[in-house]
Amino acid sequence: MKILLVEDDVRVAGLIKRGLDENEFQTDIAYDGISGKKMALQHDFDLIITDIVLPKMDGLDLCKEIRHIKPDLPIIMLTALGTTDDKIEGFDAGADDYLVKPFEMRELLARIRVLLKRYQKQDSTTGTILRYADLEMNLHTKNVRRNNIDINLTPKEFKLLHYLLLHPERVLSRMEIAEKVWETHFDTGTNFIDVYINYLRKKVDKDFDKKYIHTKSGMGFILKQD
Repeated sequence: MKILLVEDDVRVAGLIKRGLDENEFQTDIAYDGISGKKMALQHDFDLIITDIVLPKMDGLDLCKEIRHIKPDLPIIMLTALGTTDDKIEGFDAGADDYLVKPFEMRELLARIRVLLKRYQKQDSTTGTILRYADLEMNLHTKNVRRNNIDINLTPKEFKLLHYLLLHPERVLSRMEIAEKVWETHFDTGTNFIDVYINYLRKKVDKDFDKKYIHTKSGMGFILKQD
C-alpha cells in the first residue's frame, strides 16, 4: 500500500515514515501543501496523511483540492488542535478521520487499516440508489435529492446520511454513529455528531413539511416519517 504523508516538520515526518515503513507501507513525503497536492494528483496513492498547518497551502485546502479530483481517496488529518469546531472543520474539508497530536503509532496504523478496508470493500448489497420516501441518494454519482430537489452535502454529511439510509426506522446511538461513520470511539467530551445531525436537518428537512431526521432523547437518532 502506498501512502502520501504531507508534514512540514522533518523530524515528525521521519518518525511517521519509519513507523509506516516498518509495517510494510510504502511512504512518500511532501513538506508543504502545494507539493502535497501535486504529488497526490499526479500519482496513485492508497491513502493520504496530512497535517493541517502547512506552508504554501494548509491541510484543509489541500484536502478540499484532493477530494474534488479524487473523491474516493481516503484522507487522515493530523493536528495539534482537538476541539469540536476543529474536528468539524477537518471533516467538512473532506477528511475521513482526524488524529490529534501527540498520538501513538499503533493508533495511526489502526486508523489506516480501518480506512483502507472500508474503501476497498465493495458494497454489493445496496445497489447504486438508496431511497426513503422522497429522499434519494445515488452512491455512484454522490448526488442526493428530495422530491426531485438537489441537496448539496459535504463528504461527512453524505456519509452520515448514507448510514441513516442504510438503517431507516431504527434508533442509532451516538456511539454506533461514531464507530460506523467516523470509524472512531465516541468521545463524550465533544458534540460533533449532534452538530452534523443538525447540519443534515437543515438541508434534508428544513424546507419540507415532513421531517425525517428525529432525536430520541437519551437514545440517539432515527430516520423515519412523522
